[in-house]
Amino acid sequence: MAAMALNAITVGFDLDMTLIDSRPGIKAAYDQLSRETGRYIDSRLAVTRLGPPLDVELAYWFPADEIPDATERYRALYVEHAIAPTPAMPGARAAIEAVRRVGGRAIVVTAKHQPNAELHLKHLGIEPDALIGWLWAEAKAEALREHGASVYVGDHTGDVRGARTAGALSVAVPTGPCDADELRAAGADVLLGDLTEFPAWFHGYAARAAGQVAGAGGSDD
Repeated sequence: MAAMALNAITVGFDLDMTLIDSRPGIKAAYDQLSRETGRYIDSRLAVTRLGPPLDVELAYWFPADEIPDATERYRALYVEHAIAPTPAMPGARAAIEAVRRVGGRAIVVTAKHQPNAELHLKHLGIEPDALIGWLWAEAKAEALREHGASVYVGDHTGDVRGARTAGALSVAVPTGPCDADELRAAGADVLLGDLTEFPAWFHGYAARAAGQVAGAGGSDD
């Protein structure tokens, strides 16, 4: 890990199934979309594979030429049906507070439609320093590099790939569709049980970073 000033630590977080449990809301939105379009959608199955962009999931249920309209309608339905039922994941707020406690920055980098991501965070009272949407897997590296993130926390192997592409430490939580073995095999550097374990881990990470900064300073004696 490169030496860094503590106030320069930026930690990125994924959104769905990392900071928020979006399954109830997404299921409700899919169910309404199915009712309106007459297309069968197994919403219980769909919410077991959250992570990739919306059009990837819609391709299971709609022909290609219908996906753009289905995407637009889903996102409109999402505002009405998905925000209120979606809770924060255990430890989400404490994880962001742990970063802020050392003067760091907490950002959210997600594949989700950014306006809907903003609604979730506002509803739950979670206020990151920046929110960047519409980025999936390796593409997340673009935002992580731009914001100088040294850590990225996520629940999906795509999040691991995004972190590694950005040269950031990949911290993984098996709270989404990928289990611990999958995350480890994808190259996660740190595996936590869930975000409730993040503050203790981050305290040690920040302390080691501070020690490296002090050591890099050297002495004139």
